[in-house]
Amino acid sequence: MVPRILITNDDGYRSEGLRVLSEAFGALGEVTIVAPVQEASAIGHALTLRHPLRLEAIADRVYAVDGTPTDCVNIAVTQVLKGLPDLVVSGINKGWNLGDDVTYSGTVAGALEAALLGVPALAVSLKATRREYDFGPAARAAASIAAAMLRRPLPSRTFLNINVPRGQPKGCRVTVQAKRNHVTSVAERHDPKGRAYYWIEEGQNEWEPHDRSDYQAVRDGYVSVTPLHPDLTAHHALSAVDELSLEKEGEVR
Repeated sequence: MVPRILITNDDGYRSEGLRVLSEAFGALGEVTIVAPVQEASAIGHALTLRHPLRLEAIADRVYAVDGTPTDCVNIAVTQVLKGLPDLVVSGINKGWNLGDDVTYSGTVAGALEAALLGVPALAVSLKATRREYDFGPAARAAASIAAAMLRRPLPSRTFLNINVPRGQPKGCRVTVQAKRNHVTSVAERHDPKGRAYYWIEEGQNEWEPHDRSDYQAVRDGYVSVTPLHPDLTAHHALSAVDELSLEKEGEVR
């Protein structure tokens, strides 16, 4: 049976990275695209609950949703595919989604939603550039990794976050999330009537050294492949929380 592959992104259905990615994955199975109407970068795992969503057929197996990547995955599963696909791919994003930044990423959120639904998934991001983007190497790397995933499935509720350097990669590295000293800068400006408005910017962005981090891999010219999962429990801290002597169920002080 030919695998059913759902492709989404956070840059919108017109994105060149989406088109190149869909062409690369056409060799692996039947591709359906369901992507946002407009760019939804840095929207994280947002789900639209307070206004209706509209689904527009753009071309054969290409659809646009006026919502988030998370919305797109859910609309695709329930309204377009009428069931779960065999694989969900989100990307190719213009700019890396490394380390702590995965919490903001709409690209990563598309793959995260798939993992929550029990579908194998990966998110793909390429180094940002002011020059013309060459999505080919990233698309080929993602397709190769996806083919391996289809042959040998990952543990349940696990997905891959793939980041690709500019140019031809030297190879792949299995990595962990990098950590950084992230300080947000909020710039205050004023409109012609003197009313304040604000721009949120990165004021400081220093990565902690780590030989196996995703950041180090792409800096060294390798494709970074980081396994992620939705479980945010700090398992290493459970004993520390136990020692707080919290009142537990059935205990009376």
